Amino acid sequence: MSFYRKLATSDHWFATSVRAVRRALMNFSVPAPGVIVRPMLLLFVTARQVWFALYRVCICEPLFKAYCRTYGHNLHTGNFIHWVQGKGDIILGDNVLIDGKCNFAFAVRYSPNPTFRMGNNSGLGHGCILTIGKQISIGNDCRLAPFVTVFDSPGHPLDPVLRRSGAPANTEDVRPVTICDNVWIGSGAVIFPGVTIGENSVVSSGAYVMSDVPPNTVVAGNPARKVMSLTAKEQAPVAV
Repeated sequence: MSFYRKLATSDHWFATSVRAVRRALMNFSVPAPGVIVRPMLLLFVTARQVWFALYRVCICEPLFKAYCRTYGHNLHTGNFIHWVQGKGDIILGDNVLIDGKCNFAFAVRYSPNPTFRMGNNSGLGHGCILTIGKQISIGNDCRLAPFVTVFDSPGHPLDPVLRRSGAPANTEDVRPVTICDNVWIGSGAVIFPGVTIGENSVVSSGAYVMSDVPPNTVVAGNPARKVMSLTAKEQAPVAV
């Protein structure tokens, strides 16, 4: 029996005393007078905000812009450097936010210029994963929550013999993904190859979207199914 185990299990007075001292140290705490700790907290938070702002403006955003073929005004990132693999075109509109740390993987096997497009006033949340073999297109005013996965390439062939041999996915299985304007995709959703999500639609958190979503529709589940329709509310008359 090891010495540590003896201390942990023995009923000897020395072992019980050591355990008591350890518990006292683990539970030790000091008072936190507001007049002292609040200025300390304010100083810490201010320094942290300044550091992250400088890191974002001077490092994270310039490096991501270097990956882009074109980008519009007011492109912002979070305080992480995004992971971009392979070579492809990133084309972004105005007022785009690529937040947190996202993963962009380009597969040049299926297209000479695999392309990721995102329109104006759209954003990706932290942890989004995009695999682009041909094209993923996201429209204007779209919101993709954290940890959304979008891929237009399955990565491997369905045929078990080809898959065992290490062959790539069949070209016909690589199908572009289109997310139209004003779409909201919830956290953890997965968008499969060839899917088109119509305007104003909502994809619930954790949904697996394997087929097209009509405009003005809410889908949920695995596989995703329609759960309700969205209708624009009539605009109230304006007083003159």
